[in-house]
Amino acid sequence: MTRAEIVVDLAAVRHNVRTLRALAGVPTMTVVKADAYGHGALPVARAAREAGSEWLAVATLDEARALRAGGDTGPLLTWLTVPGERYDDVVAAGVDLTAYSVAELDEVAAGVEVAGVPARVQLKVDTGLQRGGAARADWRPFLERARAGVEAGTWQVTGLWSHLACADEPDHPANDAQQDAFDDALARAAEVGLDPGLRHLANSAATITRPQARYDLVRTGLASYGLDPAPGVPHGTDLRPAMTVRAELALVKHLQAGDAVSYGHTWTAPGPTTIGLVPAGYAEGVPVAGTNRLEVAVGGERRPLRGRVCMDQVLVDLGGDAPPAGTEVVLFGPPGEGRATAQEWAEACGTISYEIVTRIGGRMPRRHVDTATATDREEPS
Repeated sequence: MTRAEIVVDLAAVRHNVRTLRALAGVPTMTVVKADAYGHGALPVARAAREAGSEWLAVATLDEARALRAGGDTGPLLTWLTVPGERYDDVVAAGVDLTAYSVAELDEVAAGVEVAGVPARVQLKVDTGLQRGGAARADWRPFLERARAGVEAGTWQVTGLWSHLACADEPDHPANDAQQDAFDDALARAAEVGLDPGLRHLANSAATITRPQARYDLVRTGLASYGLDPAPGVPHGTDLRPAMTVRAELALVKHLQAGDAVSYGHTWTAPGPTTIGLVPAGYAEGVPVAGTNRLEVAVGGERRPLRGRVCMDQVLVDLGGDAPPAGTEVVLFGPPGEGRATAQEWAEACGTISYEIVTRIGGRMPRRHVDTATATDREEPS
């Protein structure tokens, strides 16, 4: 009997990567940061490569190191560092490093001296997200320092990129403003004699909704996992959710009218009913914000959670039915058979599907299946 688990279908990942590559018409960079958005970085990375994704991307150097240690040798970008990071080993491993500033480029240069081989560097410019990337006022010295490093043989510049703030809202004026700013950054690179390498701006939402932002490469994160990066925006892209979170009923008991359940007695039975105990709670990533709001599928029937989400368990209203202990409960997964989706959970909790899938886990083991080949492999929790 499985208490609770995450099941990831690698066939769905491959389908999504192929769909996005065909749509974009340019190379794809599959984003596998945060343990592939909770889906398992190494198996997802392999699936993405099998589906033809030319690039992978992660946030941190340690994530890049883990992929290299796991056997991935293809083009790989990382983009979030802090002062004092160690660069020599990732330079030697051929990882593409994103730089935001002259100071960061200088640190990469120091790592190159230790590694004894040139670095692969991509340059990020801030075009309006006001997060990572060189500020517009610093573009010229930043680009000039990058060109000097190329001339000195310290590194190869393999890309120049930025990130959109409002791509999930196609009509938002920030999208045009940021793309204009990105084009300006490319023009400034040309002015200082710098070949920008791959130009990339589009994330998952822009890949689907903004063809003019695709440039030489698209970065597909959420959509690679089959989740809609622009909810409510009609686009018709065939994405298949790869993650199913399932458990089994541990106990079923009968309630009478007036019986209140869980901490704080936030829900009281209005009449006779049955309640099921599901052994997964906020330690597994079930949001407390979903108290009395979330729904799950029990034996293929949609059922509401009742009472406050606990650390180890939740309660589900079975409406008078009494399925046996061991009956399957799907917390969320692909649509169909009464299942709630990660997007529905996000909307119920006032958050985004990114948070739902990246935070789920805790004590749950993760099992990878491949519905195209009928293989099955479990990972440590």
